[in-house]
Amino acid sequence: MSHRPLSYQNEIEALAQSYGLDYFPVQFEQVPPSFMVEVAVYGLPVRMPHWSFGVRYIYQLIQHRMGHSHIFEVVIPGNPGHAYLADTNRETENILVTAHVLGHADFSKNNLLFRRVQEQAGYHIVEQAANHAQRITMAIEEHGMEAVERVLDAAFALEQHIDTHQDLRRPLYADIERSTPPTSAGPSGGASQDAFRDRFAHLPGSIALPERSPRTAASMPPHPESDLLWFIAHYAPDLDGWERDILLAVREESFYFKPIFACQIMNEGWASYWHARLLREARFLPDEMYVDAIKTHSDVVRPYAGDAQISLQVNPYHLGFSLWEHIIEHHGLDVARQIMASEDDFGFIRNYLDEDLARRLDLFHYTTRRRGREAVVHDRDIDALKETLLAPKYHYGAPHVQVTEMRRDGTLVLQQDHALDQRGLEMDSARKVLEYIHAIWRRPVVLYSVTGQGKEARLAVGE
Repeated sequence: MSHRPLSYQNEIEALAQSYGLDYFPVQFEQVPPSFMVEVAVYGLPVRMPHWSFGVRYIYQLIQHRMGHSHIFEVVIPGNPGHAYLADTNRETENILVTAHVLGHADFSKNNLLFRRVQEQAGYHIVEQAANHAQRITMAIEEHGMEAVERVLDAAFALEQHIDTHQDLRRPLYADIERSTPPTSAGPSGGASQDAFRDRFAHLPGSIALPERSPRTAASMPPHPESDLLWFIAHYAPDLDGWERDILLAVREESFYFKPIFACQIMNEGWASYWHARLLREARFLPDEMYVDAIKTHSDVVRPYAGDAQISLQVNPYHLGFSLWEHIIEHHGLDVARQIMASEDDFGFIRNYLDEDLARRLDLFHYTTRRRGREAVVHDRDIDALKETLLAPKYHYGAPHVQVTEMRRDGTLVLQQDHALDQRGLEMDSARKVLEYIHAIWRRPVVLYSVTGQGKEARLAVGE
């Protein structure tokens, strides 16, 4: 690994700061392409070991070798931030990447969701993840690989099933009941305590929700619980302390990755806008370097892959970059920074993607038939288009499943909100997840859902 300063790094940073970019220090490192693939797969330089990362690594490696994926950089937000650049990048590519990274750093420091999660999970995720990995290694030495992998299987199967509207270190139900006065608001007691909750506390047109009907003291959970990792970690009947630590470590890392997932279009678009703008204003760059860097920019934000003239997938760099240019052109940079600070991809797409821009970007809503071999464009209705773009982002990209009951015999009852998801479950995959849960819950596990064909389904393991 190389920590040498990148070409024109100091000049680019000075230019970025002159335009108001505000970010924590960033540590740039040049690393081999193989290490880049590992960081892209794991999300971090060091992470707890699990076979699922090996599967992802093979897929990413194949994509890279076939020319379908070129990883210029991987950015890890924090204080300091970390940016890993492939040591095979050309000098002009690293000039663009340097500016791109600074856009990411500005976004992650100032966006409300990023800031809230980092304030709770910590600004040193690289070191924290390495510590988690070390604890897993110690657990393997003490309890054996098979026992540890059983817990990791369940943890990673549920890593998307968290609730970031709750605090990372939220209190147990009994602690809430003891500490919450009858008149206090919110599930964690008291009024909203941070700007993230305040942002959504009083939306226009919102109505007061009816109070939950009282449940008996024996009811568990006292209300449907969306944070499956948290619930199982704290309420599984026979979970050992070291098993609980693993579940909570995976949950903590999943909290950290949530803003990256929830703000991908905004974040990549913001970084792309700023690398393009800083390059345009970089008078210190030789002309040939500028032209070469701008060619790389065109490749990054192009709407279609290769020589294709149409795409059934959206390039988040292209969509985000186009939206930010549109917003800044019509509303100015100050308004854009306010949007950057307060929104995630849901608000960004719903509030700022209009019909004119969608038509100019040639975006459309479609479905497939004949087992995916044929695409049918239904319409260009802007609301349907927005929901199509956002559908993969609901609930961290996973079905919305809640704990609805823990029976007296310890049976765990789960319910998928298929009306909200507007989709059923793939039953074989769902059963496998239930088997992972059952292995650590050690009591029967039941899931109520619907199949992909819309038929009611009940899956049970351990009955």
